[in-house]
Amino acid sequence: MKIVILGGVAAGAKAAAKAKRLLPDAEINLYTDDTHVSYSACGLPYFIEGNFEDFRMLLVRLPEEFEKDGIHIHLKHRAAKILPASKQVLIEIMGENRAFLTDYDKLIIAIGACPIIPKIKNVELKNVFTVRKVEDGIAIKEKAENSEKAVIIGGGYIGIEMLEALVKQNVHTTLIEYAPTIMQNFDDDMSELILKQLREISSDRFEILTSEMATEFSGDNNGVKLVRTGSGKEIEADFVVICAGVKPNIEIAKDAGIILGETGAIKVNEKMETNIKDIYACGDCVEENLLITNTKIWMPLGTNANKEGRTAAVNACGGNDRFAGVLGSAVTRCFSLSMSMTGLTEKKACSLGIETISATVTKNDKVGYMPDVNNITLKLIAEKNTGKLLGCQAIGSGDADKRVNAVTSALLAGLTAEEFLQNDLTYAPPFSPTIDPLLNAAQILAEKIYSSKEL
Repeated sequence: MKIVILGGVAAGAKAAAKAKRLLPDAEINLYTDDTHVSYSACGLPYFIEGNFEDFRMLLVRLPEEFEKDGIHIHLKHRAAKILPASKQVLIEIMGENRAFLTDYDKLIIAIGACPIIPKIKNVELKNVFTVRKVEDGIAIKEKAENSEKAVIIGGGYIGIEMLEALVKQNVHTTLIEYAPTIMQNFDDDMSELILKQLREISSDRFEILTSEMATEFSGDNNGVKLVRTGSGKEIEADFVVICAGVKPNIEIAKDAGIILGETGAIKVNEKMETNIKDIYACGDCVEENLLITNTKIWMPLGTNANKEGRTAAVNACGGNDRFAGVLGSAVTRCFSLSMSMTGLTEKKACSLGIETISATVTKNDKVGYMPDVNNITLKLIAEKNTGKLLGCQAIGSGDADKRVNAVTSALLAGLTAEEFLQNDLTYAPPFSPTIDPLLNAAQILAEKIYSSKEL
């Protein structure tokens, strides 16, 4: 059995390791255009921030370790073309101007996603970075340690993680977001609260500009020096980090006749099979099933990639594993502020034609006399007609994510707000008030649902 894997960060590396355990005698070759394999891209902002000095802490497994297990890792090898009819892949050796064909019995595509580069004049100047690979993290950290001012383009997850990282490197940072609020994955009321709370803790260390767009970078041969915006602002910068989102790498799959899904990512079934026999796909290049609504979503997260890589490997090796889908769960942090969510937001539900009802509460995350007590704001969303829970959003300096994690199980079980009230959540003064804020929100939500039915 010859198994070829394209891509080697999370999904590809997971698929290779799992396939070798299942079929020890299989010939497994992994090709990646990267200079590293099997690393934590999610950890890059925390490396840049200075939480640890050695970038090798990000590396989960070295090529030599794969080789000891009989998995052949080919760094700086780019997959240029898939030939399904002959079951071959054309591989280009980067920097050597030569290529070769490799045969496969099973092919697993795990080529991930790439940064979106906005149409900004002079975007090709030096010291304009993206955050995707280990080299990006090394270069940004080195530049931050020798700089005073920076600009971040984009206010999503990576943008605000990089905001904290650069500020903690004593770099005054301006974040530019084209939308009216940051963190657009949340409902607008929650996004506005995130923005408000971050601005309150700024202390002149950073600035967040919303409804603003970078239009031009200005500089010289040494790199960018100035960022101009559509409204005429001019912001000095020693470097710029573009965090405007990512898009799935799909060109090689599309060219091979592999069908794309409605999200624009590769379409796969629960077994991670594409429409072409013996070709699987997983990770940031594929779309997922949103379990709550059985609709399609694209969620490029490391957790999903690892699960999908495992499923692809099991089935490529003749097994029968299934990856049912995702709930859209996510969490991040910026300074002392945690932001977490799962399931549908109200605006997402509305776009799907679902009538919702919601409850929002702001409460202490633990008993008020505890020295580390903090506020959290919880928003719980349900379907108006049935009372079935649809999603949860939580933000604050307290323990937000553990409340969201409790809701994920409720979403999988299809619980209503009233049924969720029967939850026996843990209590002790250092961990929660006697009535957890999540149950406060569920109680209010259940009452609102009941009142709406009486009208």
